[in-house]
Amino acid sequence: MTITADHIRTTLVAYLEQNPEAKPELAVVHGLLDDGDDLTSRKTSPGHVTAGAILVRPDGRILHIHHNATGKWLLPGGHIEPSDNTLLQAAGRELAEETGIPPHVVTPHNQTPLHIDVHPIDANPAKGEPAHQHFDFRFLFRTTADIGDLQTEEVSDAAWHDIAEITDPQLRKRIVDAIG
Repeated sequence: MTITADHIRTTLVAYLEQNPEAKPELAVVHGLLDDGDDLTSRKTSPGHVTAGAILVRPDGRILHIHHNATGKWLLPGGHIEPSDNTLLQAAGRELAEETGIPPHVVTPHNQTPLHIDVHPIDANPAKGEPAHQHFDFRFLFRTTADIGDLQTEEVSDAAWHDIAEITDPQLRKRIVDAIG
């Protein structure tokens, strides 16, 4: 079963109950859902939903991937697929695909995202994509496993980074609060 607008809305509402200060930034997502936009399609502009993973080892280090298209170190994640049933499942699938870490050695922290990030994506004329936004539903996962075989079409490297390297202070605080 595909991720539905109702699932996105329910997940968003649960997140906003825990993080009411994010309502102004995420009002655009509510508005697009209310307008009936298909936020599961990567073709939807001005933006669409993506799913990300914050993977933490017992020593508190966070997994980052070096993304080929952007040339930046990012958290694992990406577009949702028709086979994804939930945003949490999509985040776990993206994590496994990009890093080669099998799902059975990864444990989700919670069913609710730890963070929802709204960020701009540059136009990609090669793919016929205009500039748009990603509404990235990021879930916290824990593991004791190490990095597996990378998805080299999208990822050129992966490494465990100190939490201090998370540049978004709100995200960094939420991770610290969650992992204790």
